[in-house]
Amino acid sequence: MDDVAESIADPVRREILLMLRDERMSAGQIADRFVISRPAVSRHLRVLRKSGLVRDTLVGRRRFYELDTTALTELIDWLAQLTRPTAWERRLDALETEVYRTRREHRSRDTTDRRSRDTTDQREEHSA
Repeated sequence: MDDVAESIADPVRREILLMLRDERMSAGQIADRFVISRPAVSRHLRVLRKSGLVRDTLVGRRRFYELDTTALTELIDWLAQLTRPTAWERRLDALETEVYRTRREHRSRDTTDRRSRDTTDQREEHSA
């Protein structure tokens, strides 16, 4: 988590991650979007790769990068501990609880009705 946090602390690396959100890009394509030198962009990509935020694939002489968000999971979970649920989240949680309770009651009622019908059918069969 510390490597990920350190990686996203730099604005250039955050911009690279945003670029890679929608498409895979070569190192050259990424470098062309910055005013800093290609070696500097290469160093940023190396940091992102080491932290697990990007994957690279060598195709011929070109290296392509793509975003890998799995490394963010631990950081996201930690950050979630710092925030309180919003009023909407609490309302939606309450709604979800109510939906599950209602479904459970319907299932229970259906099971009871079915047992009652089965018992009645069995009595009718014995009396016939």
